Amino acid sequence: MAGETVKTTGRRSRAVAAKKQAILAAGLALFSQYGIHGTSLDQVAEQAGVSKTNMLYYYPSKEALYVAVLKEILEIWLAPFKSFSADQEPLVAIGDYIRRKLEVSRDHPQASRLFCLEMLQGAPLLMAELSGDLKQLVDEKSAIIADWVANGKLAPVDPQHLVFMIWATTQHYADFATQIEAVTGKNLSDPQFFADTVASVQRIITDGIRVR
Repeated sequence: MAGETVKTTGRRSRAVAAKKQAILAAGLALFSQYGIHGTSLDQVAEQAGVSKTNMLYYYPSKEALYVAVLKEILEIWLAPFKSFSADQEPLVAIGDYIRRKLEVSRDHPQASRLFCLEMLQGAPLLMAELSGDLKQLVDEKSAIIADWVANGKLAPVDPQHLVFMIWATTQHYADFATQIEAVTGKNLSDPQFFADTVASVQRIITDGIRVR
């Protein structure tokens, strides 16, 4: 009997997780295309394949759902940065970070575009996370870069500006994918174009901070 109860609870938990993930995925797809004001909860529920009432049980308002989507994006976006370690060789660490950020742009373009849209609007619903967890992480990783510079392992560079440059360059391939495809006829889903993009961005940025 106890075993059956555990199995039932486990199935229920997986079903709830799957339903919440479907709602978040639908929210991301619609918010990234129409923004929060151009998206209705009815549209999200329909795309997620759930009733509006059921969706509101998990996310009681459109703003709550939007913030949940943005927080999930922030986790995806920051995951490569969290792996950035002082134990690595500086150019290897930065090159790997560039590659992983481009993988995020390739694999999660909608997430990148929605995050960009939120930033352009002044991040009214995400400012607490940006000034809290994000700032703390940037401060932590900037200290690693500053230490590399101080120990002569990197050319003199402002750590924050280096981070901003990596963000701007790598996210451009998601946020302006239409423009890139119009110019090149390719996008990051093309394996060769992705490999060439990684190599080019790595070379341009690391050559600028390499000790000479």
